[in-house]
Amino acid sequence: MGENGIIIVGSGLAALTVAYYLQVQENVIVFTKKGKTDCNSWRAQGGVAAALAPDDDWRVHFHDTLTAGCHHNDVRMVELLVREGPKRLQEWMDAGMAFDADEHGQLCFGLEGGHSHRRILHAGGDQTGKEIVTFLLQQVKGRVSVVEGEQVIELLMEDGRCVGVKTKRKDGAVSVWRAAAVVLATGGCAGLYTFTSNAPTVTGDGIAMAYRAGAAVADMEFIQFHPTMLAVGGKAVGLVSEAVRGEGAVLETEDGRRLMDGVHPLRDLAPRDVVARAIAAETERGGRVYLNISAVPHFRRRFPTIAALCEAHGVDLEVGRLPVVPGAHFLMGGIMVNEWGQTTVPGLYAVGEVACTGVHGANRLASNSLLEAIVFGARVAHSINRREEWPTSVYRAARSFGHSRRLLVPPLPERSCIRERLSTFVGIVREKGRLCEAVRWFEQFSLPDWLDGDLECLSAEEIETGYMLLTGWLVASSALRRTESRGGHYRSDFPYDHPHWKGRRLVRTKEEWEHAPVGR
Repeated sequence: MGENGIIIVGSGLAALTVAYYLQVQENVIVFTKKGKTDCNSWRAQGGVAAALAPDDDWRVHFHDTLTAGCHHNDVRMVELLVREGPKRLQEWMDAGMAFDADEHGQLCFGLEGGHSHRRILHAGGDQTGKEIVTFLLQQVKGRVSVVEGEQVIELLMEDGRCVGVKTKRKDGAVSVWRAAAVVLATGGCAGLYTFTSNAPTVTGDGIAMAYRAGAAVADMEFIQFHPTMLAVGGKAVGLVSEAVRGEGAVLETEDGRRLMDGVHPLRDLAPRDVVARAIAAETERGGRVYLNISAVPHFRRRFPTIAALCEAHGVDLEVGRLPVVPGAHFLMGGIMVNEWGQTTVPGLYAVGEVACTGVHGANRLASNSLLEAIVFGARVAHSINRREEWPTSVYRAARSFGHSRRLLVPPLPERSCIRERLSTFVGIVREKGRLCEAVRWFEQFSLPDWLDGDLECLSAEEIETGYMLLTGWLVASSALRRTESRGGHYRSDFPYDHPHWKGRRLVRTKEEWEHAPVGR
């Protein structure tokens, strides 16, 4: 590679959006630890929220986003999101991205929870993520190099600046890649839970790597649990999009009672945290919850992916009742960034779910995640494009690390144990005793060594497990410190929000905890 190169870690919508808008040519490398479609974006059934309909307005979208986020949002960032989103989407449509339209060529807008207008764009029915990723891969083909099956294990730091990454292949070979800028687009950490909508590759790596490098993380306690995952044989086997409820499906108990009656004025289209807690409460009482789809017209045609999922697991669509449970879905927090995706570490950017922009507040509004990836992915690229000179060249140097000191840590737990701990003790409903137990459990695995130890002689699997532990500890310890309930963070011992926490976020660096104002 030549000079002025950019490294992007991750291959989902946020990563590809950055690549799409970068002006740097033939000097962009995208790393993905599995295949380029092994990401949450590829799985995304929901659409993209944008005020493009004639009867809609960005100000209404702005208000809906703040309401869903329990006003824990950074209002300046939310305004950027909802004002710039329609412009970026129009650019993509002009470039050939096809969203679902009617027979007259007019865009079809869906309705989802927390939205006061139909403003959700879909592509391929319930295959929006797959369609957009396919479009972007075609757009950047020949402009970027995609390296599959090579895991980024560490950020390369010099004099407090991120100057590249270290990677590891399955055969154990470690490489150093130097770059002018590194963009983390690795997704969140909902894959740390047993019931999750996330791809198996989403294990919090980017958050842990940035934290080790000295970057600040924030709002790690705010985990969104999607209310409706298909429940079969005691497992959550796949997501049932909120768009299904937007088209008329309703949640009901085993005896046919409407679950959300009297719970929230928006009933089945209430914000996700409200609906998820209602389902969890019913299952705690020993009941089961179903999504009644009998009122949804042309279900198989409108939701082909969900229909195939149901049929693959023996759920009879003709009965019209899908058994559902909540599952970990989205992290509202992450690596702290400014409006250009810059972290607190020079040379390091973060975008998408791995980043904490503040747009989602305490609870993300449905279909704002893809919008965030698009808007802030473009902003990261524009920030990089503005740089006239870069301090480093880009090159790859394969090295052998046979003489490196092996990190001395206790035997690592099975990953299923990590997921079980977080699900049981830091789940939808939390309280001090269980949170303390979770924090103690994570801390027994020598977390300080994971922060500063030599990782190079560990296997890629061991490093990934260590990063799961580190990120899990950040989630649990943040949840313990926030002594109130707000959005995706609900504590039974502090069941209401508290004025002390209004407009305040928990920020963690390697050195200390800090209470910082939202929007700092």
